[in-house]
Amino acid sequence: MMRIRTYSRAHILQEFHAHCQSLAANSNAGYQREFEELNDTGQGLPCRAGELEANKEKNRYPFILPYDHCRVKLSLLDSQPHSDYINASYVPGGSSERDFICTQAPLQSTIADFWRMVWEQKVQVIVMVTALKESDKILCSQYWPPERGTGCYGAVEVTTISCHRGPDCYITTIHLRQRGYPTERRVTHYHYPGWPDRGVPRDPTSLCAFAEHIRKHLENAPSTRYTVVHCSAGVGRSGTFVALLWLMQLCRRGIVPEVRLAVQDLRKHRVMMVQNLEQYILVHQCLLHWLGGDMLRPSTHNAPVPLRTTPSQKTRQSRRGRRSRSRPPDHAQQAESMHSSEQASHTQPAQQRAWRAIQTTLQTIHPAKLLQRILPTTQNTPQDTQL
Repeated sequence: MMRIRTYSRAHILQEFHAHCQSLAANSNAGYQREFEELNDTGQGLPCRAGELEANKEKNRYPFILPYDHCRVKLSLLDSQPHSDYINASYVPGGSSERDFICTQAPLQSTIADFWRMVWEQKVQVIVMVTALKESDKILCSQYWPPERGTGCYGAVEVTTISCHRGPDCYITTIHLRQRGYPTERRVTHYHYPGWPDRGVPRDPTSLCAFAEHIRKHLENAPSTRYTVVHCSAGVGRSGTFVALLWLMQLCRRGIVPEVRLAVQDLRKHRVMMVQNLEQYILVHQCLLHWLGGDMLRPSTHNAPVPLRTTPSQKTRQSRRGRRSRSRPPDHAQQAESMHSSEQASHTQPAQQRAWRAIQTTLQTIHPAKLLQRILPTTQNTPQDTQL
């Protein structure tokens, strides 16, 4: 087992801040370059199960299908062929290749399959990062009963025990029973409705607080097997949230976060994870805020940089879509520059050299294995352990 050099929180913040300044220079040119380099990741991986005629109606979006090599398989119902299919994927999150399950929001016709998955995979935490409805468009069917209500979905009986409303989210306690099983299971359902479809929250601060609350919950619940994360398609906002949790955990263990490598690995497990440039930048913004608080909160005095797709880019995107399961039209909103190019020009050369050295080291390591390979030592233990 190899040793990974760890750093204090202050050091990680300094290096990551300098890196973000560099990426934000020249109207986010660095972010744009890194994000475009991820376009082909996962292209060509088979999605045969999702393409089957028997399963097509189980997909909320026809081009968002789980890869065969990491799709969640349900038990067969009465030996019915194809009853094992659900549009859900195992994805890494820092400890293994299967830390999270990312899935589409349940359709009315797949709610029973969703709860069957929760039961069979022994899920204790569900994170929902979408509203049920947005601009008259249904993004998710209501799949849990109202407070103190009970619903039966297939063989699973779902009872809502209580619902607590926080500043920006709802925390619901749900009890599950399955026909033939005497025991009852408890599931905590986190709902963050203020994240617009294909966009980013208005205030990254609230998302940071939400993610930190869940991070602590998972950290204090070692028996948790899988955590389910879903938005509407289960790729854009879901991928962004999983990437954020993953990198927060790395920082907690003294490792400088590498957003590009994390997103690259997520896209090898589910198509289009972190769907657009805005969301890619958001991961950096949230990490900066979480690491440094208001001291290095992303600036907002710069004019927003509009993200436009040129005709030639549209043509290339259309061709990629015909070749494989490429992303649907990405109606990206405006991305806010984290720091101006003038600020970036003042980055110290020593910081840049240090960051490049760290990048070179991390690129030789599979990001999903980082936490497993750390051997804590007294010399290298991060100085700031309470984030």
